[in-house]
Amino acid sequence: MKKLLFTVCFLVTAVIAGGQMANGEKESMESLIDKQFKLAQKQYQLLAKNTPVNRMPKTYYPASKKTESSDTQWWCSGFYPGSLLYIYEYTKDSATFNEAKKRLAILEKEKHYTGNHDLGFMMFCSFGNAYRITKNSNYKPTIDTAAASLITRYRPGAKVIQSWNSSKKWKGPVIIDNLMNLELLLWVAANGGDDKYRKIAVEHADATMKNHFRKDYSSYHVVDYDMNTGKVLKKGTSQGAADSSAWSRGQGWALYGYTMMYRFTKNKQYLDFAKNIAKFILNNPAMPDDQVPYWDFNAPGIPNTYKDASAAAVIASAFLELGQYTQGKDRALYVKHAEQMLRSLSSSTYTAKEGDNGGFLLMHSTGALPLKSEVDVPLSYADYYYLEALLRYKNWYL
Repeated sequence: MKKLLFTVCFLVTAVIAGGQMANGEKESMESLIDKQFKLAQKQYQLLAKNTPVNRMPKTYYPASKKTESSDTQWWCSGFYPGSLLYIYEYTKDSATFNEAKKRLAILEKEKHYTGNHDLGFMMFCSFGNAYRITKNSNYKPTIDTAAASLITRYRPGAKVIQSWNSSKKWKGPVIIDNLMNLELLLWVAANGGDDKYRKIAVEHADATMKNHFRKDYSSYHVVDYDMNTGKVLKKGTSQGAADSSAWSRGQGWALYGYTMMYRFTKNKQYLDFAKNIAKFILNNPAMPDDQVPYWDFNAPGIPNTYKDASAAAVIASAFLELGQYTQGKDRALYVKHAEQMLRSLSSSTYTAKEGDNGGFLLMHSTGALPLKSEVDVPLSYADYYYLEALLRYKNWYL
């Protein structure tokens, strides 16, 4: 009886925290967004205290209550300052902005990094937002230099940017995540940079569209190329359940990436492609009722397996942008599902209580389950895209 009572109380609490008021009425999105940003400001004060001044927060392990940080070359290093900037954009809190500036200062040197494809994640989510919000021209050379560093990985024979260096397993790997880094190139080309950046981004997006996707518009995680000829050697995964599976965050990267490609190019083929990816996600029978995906749409053991809050955050943000370029039923559908995702992520099931979770905002993300890495923990990019989605909802739909 006690267990039943606890379960009922937990569900009621989760529903109320997720935007369902005690009287049965939904909390307004305006109120929910305000509440979440005020919580984020407090949480990120704690996260700042838990993170060494020369490093970036990476994750937190609830069982051991241990916060893990990374150096600035870790692919996620731009998300913490990016999240701080989103929080500042909403709250105008000067202490949050000062913390962002401190972390930007230690990150700036990575504008020269060429070890992998992640310069967009690292430098545009951070310095790109800093420039957008402040209009401080001192940030722009860092963005321009990062774009120049990124295209050192462009392989003209295959017309793609190589994601990772060659290894025993992969000769010329390109991962679906790489679409996200194209925003850096497109932005630089559109803001005074050489048009070669735009051309490289388009070539990469087109090759990915041709080689990464199945007939149902789900995406492989990794495509291995002969970089001299462009021949596809094999298709597989590193983080998904199987080579043939639809790794959830990867589908989010794809949706976000082609929506973003349309934003910059206005090429309708990218918009149509994004809508087809959206259809795969929306119609997937493995999508749970709360719209927070399991870590892979083909994961063994569904529903008794891990969720990935980061996938929901990326997809929600992408749906909200896709809604900007569509009308009627399509627009309403994308916004409705994004709102459902945001309400779920804002509930006590996924949002940490103040002072908990090491300072991170969201719980229950899955980094790379097959590698037994970052499973059912908070992740910096989950917070980043969640905050981005909340701001997009506020700016575009309120």
